Amino acid sequence: MRSIVRHLRTALAGLVAAAFVSAGFLQPAFADEQYLPGIWVDPDGCEHWVMDDGAEGYMDPVLDREGDPVCHRAEICGVMSTDQLFATDRSEINAENRQRLATFFTSATAFGFLIYGHTDSRASDEYNMDLSQRRAASVAAVAQSVGARVVDVRGFGERRPRAPNDTPEGGMRQNRRVEVYCLR
Repeated sequence: MRSIVRHLRTALAGLVAAAFVSAGFLQPAFADEQYLPGIWVDPDGCEHWVMDDGAEGYMDPVLDREGDPVCHRAEICGVMSTDQLFATDRSEINAENRQRLATFFTSATAFGFLIYGHTDSRASDEYNMDLSQRRAASVAAVAQSVGARVVDVRGFGERRPRAPNDTPEGGMRQNRRVEVYCLR
């Protein structure tokens, strides 16, 4: 049922966008850029749509006094140390931690979740980007398995440290994490 509703919303957004473009109200962002039509929620909590010709817009018609869309609030509702969730250089979650995550996602009151993986700086940037993405995807799979709406999953590798990567027990440990943002 959710997928049918999602497809209907995407189709409706495309029709509305086409009407706005043909009426001259919207212009493509970049004429030479290829866009894939769809709907997504940005980390700022705003639902957007885009057409294949580059026309973009907000899904939510509710605007504030300045004319900006009223979006969902995104706030960090969980930071999980990857040292606890994963073995070194791995992205599989054991049964005990899967259950802990499942309990977290079923008890959190949120419209949706943004899940971001991070690493320390010990490996190459390319390796860290891949590892953080796989770890974030593993956490997202647990969320989806209990029916939670996962809006965005990204790996940032070592690019967004919380602390300096100068000591293994200090900053590096803090930087190895998966952050979960709740959209409310």
